[in-house]
Amino acid sequence: MRRLKFYDRAAEESSGEARMVLTVLEGESLGEKCLLEGGKILWMSHRDGFFSRHREELCPPFSFGKEKIGGIQVFCDCILQADKIILCGAGHVSLAVIRMAKLLGFSVTVLEDRPSFADQAREAGADLVICAPFAESLEQMPGGEGVSFVVVTRGHRYDQICLKEILKKQYDYVGMMGSRRRAAAVRESLRAEGVSEARLSGLHSPIGLKIGAETPEEIALSILAEIVEEKNKKGKRGGYDPRLVENLKEPGEKILAVIVDRKGSAPRAAGTKMAIFPDGRISGTIGGGCMEAEVIRTALSMLRSGEGQARLMEVELTAQAGEEEGMVCGGKIEVLLERIR
Repeated sequence: MRRLKFYDRAAEESSGEARMVLTVLEGESLGEKCLLEGGKILWMSHRDGFFSRHREELCPPFSFGKEKIGGIQVFCDCILQADKIILCGAGHVSLAVIRMAKLLGFSVTVLEDRPSFADQAREAGADLVICAPFAESLEQMPGGEGVSFVVVTRGHRYDQICLKEILKKQYDYVGMMGSRRRAAAVRESLRAEGVSEARLSGLHSPIGLKIGAETPEEIALSILAEIVEEKNKKGKRGGYDPRLVENLKEPGEKILAVIVDRKGSAPRAAGTKMAIFPDGRISGTIGGGCMEAEVIRTALSMLRSGEGQARLMEVELTAQAGEEEGMVCGGKIEVLLERIR
């Protein structure tokens, strides 16, 4: 059985070294797991198992996807920190961004210097709200990979204060709400203060995709669509969604389904995960349709029979089968089913 300590360890903050999860895909060690950080073993599912016997071969870097260790195929998955949105300002647009971002699985921090507006951000569901002057708050924000900054303050002066601090940091995305004229004025002021053209060129302003947005909700949609577009350009794959991990910690047995390979036009990529519970509930999705239904049926059969700790299955949807099922995508996926207690 998988010890849940693995999910706790996987969710811990990284020391800065790359983290990988290796899972055996064949042979008598099928399903054995190992958590690595910079080549150092943090956790193994079997103390004297496969990864212990092949310890000398666990040297980075491993690429995402299938690799071979000791002639045995393993799946290498990335441990990614949760994507974060840091909102500067808590007006109408910010509140709409908070609500939509939480639906998309982002962690949301709001910086606001007005107590009543900060309270509204808390009520809207922000994970963290800091009520203090913007420059002071931003000094506490480390930035980093997977971080998006959204500047939606109440005025030109505050935008400039925020961007002056943000543009010193590492981030995946930075955007500022405002007209082209306002954006040009802010850029010119920052340029005069010595901010480089390279930094300024990455600023998304006016913010959001061009969808003709007018209401706060439509503007929030355009902002989040642009953030998701930028995120997906980076090709991040794999990882463990925090909501899925929390569901895996529920008492009782369940099955974790992980796509370890994809060919053709199957809807979801390798590294996509879904949990299946004995009562038929699921957490996450590996693409829906008849592919997912077949995986769920197999997982429920494993749970009810009590047989097998892990199983590798292929699910294929030919063009003809896809047409009969009313689906436009076909392809083939290889899915690892792991029994979790």
